[in-house]
Amino acid sequence: MKNAALNKACEVMGTQDALASALKIRSPSISDWRKRGKVPAERCLSIEQVTGGQVTRHDLRPDVFGAAATAAWQEAG
Repeated sequence: MKNAALNKACEVMGTQDALASALKIRSPSISDWRKRGKVPAERCLSIEQVTGGQVTRHDLRPDVFGAAATAAWQEAG
């Protein structure tokens, strides 16, 4: 499965290894998330923080955190 937001987080950080290092985990964990197509919900806020908000918890797991508030306003407007 593909998770475009996780791929973007890796790009923002430069590499998958850099993202793993920033999260203080091993790179194979991120590979596992990519295979599953899901980031564990408990890691989403950390990813949002290390990417400076360029990748949000809403991007990573809309099934848990819902759509981003800006998207909701755009749809309503």
